[in-house]
Amino acid sequence: MAAFTAKDYSRLIGMPGFSETLLNNHFTLYQGYVKNTNTLDETLTELRKSGKGSDPAFAELKRRFGWEFNGMRLHEYYFENLGGNQPINQDGRLASRIHQDFGGFDEWVQDFKSVGAMRGIGWAIMYQDLSNGRLFNFWINEHDAGHPAGCAPILIMDVFEHAFMTDYGLKRADYINAFFQNIDWNKAEQRLQM
Repeated sequence: MAAFTAKDYSRLIGMPGFSETLLNNHFTLYQGYVKNTNTLDETLTELRKSGKGSDPAFAELKRRFGWEFNGMRLHEYYFENLGGNQPINQDGRLASRIHQDFGGFDEWVQDFKSVGAMRGIGWAIMYQDLSNGRLFNFWINEHDAGHPAGCAPILIMDVFEHAFMTDYGLKRADYINAFFQNIDWNKAEQRLQM
């Protein structure tokens, strides 16, 4: 079984609105999710092979695996949809879908920023419902809970404190504005499945 490998996102160093310290701290946190995912995967495999798949320890580690795995993947999606410096292609499929589902790009921006500014820790995620193609903005509290079934993540914004407090303190809105200045819209559009 192949281990998960932390990806290198150092290309984001120098991105406007994100200090090197903030990014390096965030990369280290992400690398911890990858390490913990691998550790839990190995431990769960060993427990299963030794016939302990029905033990309470197995169940608790299996639950924890969802937290670590989703923490790893959501950070990968987040870092991968950063580093852009071009506006959304107004003639592209994503802009067309946003206009159809939200009435216009500005309306979508207002909705997404409102989701990201909600009190609490978590993620603001634009999902596409794979049954009909519709886009929705969701608030996700925890890595492993609240994800809409049958939906694909299109754009991910981390709004846990570690994503912004080093640079912005409690000014989450300033972080959200910096995030919007650095979206790689091509990457988000590539994630569309319908």
